[in-house]
Amino acid sequence: MPNAGRWYSAFWLRHAELFFATIRGFPTSLKTAVSHQPDQLFAQPLAQVPDFVFNEAVVRVFPDMIKRSVPGYPTIVENIGVLGNRFAQPDTLIYDLGCSLGAVTQALRRHVRTERCRILAVDNSAAMVSRCREYLHAQDAMFQELLPAEVQEADILKLAFQPTSLVALNFTLQFIAPEQRPELLSRIRQALHPQGALILSEKLCFEDEAEQQLLTELHLDFKRANGYSELEIAQKRSAIENVMKPDSLDTHRQRLRQAGFSRVVLWFQCLNFASLIALP
Repeated sequence: MPNAGRWYSAFWLRHAELFFATIRGFPTSLKTAVSHQPDQLFAQPLAQVPDFVFNEAVVRVFPDMIKRSVPGYPTIVENIGVLGNRFAQPDTLIYDLGCSLGAVTQALRRHVRTERCRILAVDNSAAMVSRCREYLHAQDAMFQELLPAEVQEADILKLAFQPTSLVALNFTLQFIAPEQRPELLSRIRQALHPQGALILSEKLCFEDEAEQQLLTELHLDFKRANGYSELEIAQKRSAIENVMKPDSLDTHRQRLRQAGFSRVVLWFQCLNFASLIALP
């Protein structure tokens, strides 16, 4: 679909131009807050590689890191906004759970036109929450008539869900302990509007050994093509393997159905990264 590809390229270029044109007029503190650095966190040999955490060091490089690490990430994020406009219902909340810097929240604010609807973006990283608020402040300065959005520092496992028509779990569930995932999904389902949806994006693992090996190697090729060295790849893998536990597509489907969802649709996959729509 070459026309679609050109459309997305033009879209992202235009929004990047608008963003950076806007922040030129901001105070120095805000321009610093909404800027980011190249990801070099694992570029030098570490005597001991610590477990990966979403701290201030990660926040500073996160946009570069995720763009170079997750194939299809911009497409997933932008289309969550498009999907959100279909499923969002009046007088309900939209949840962006594990919002990080608020990319999904920003996409939803651009696309959703449902009246009396607002977004609650939640993350348990204080550094992420602080920077996310700065990004949304910048977006408010760029555009008018956006959905109201609030950013909250909280543990999503302890969140008391209000009536919701759309929940985004964008590469978040994989960082939650596997035994805690079913209860979270069940509580989301209980709060979900009958015409609403859960959008779940995750890194996948595969039961077939040959498929797992091939897609792992292709993902490593993707990282190499984006400038990561073998040292960076190895150290990042060591840092994240104890904190991120991916599931297979079949496991996701089964768990979602057990949580009460009636239909699960795979709407996007690129290598070992995928996004699902779960319907009540």
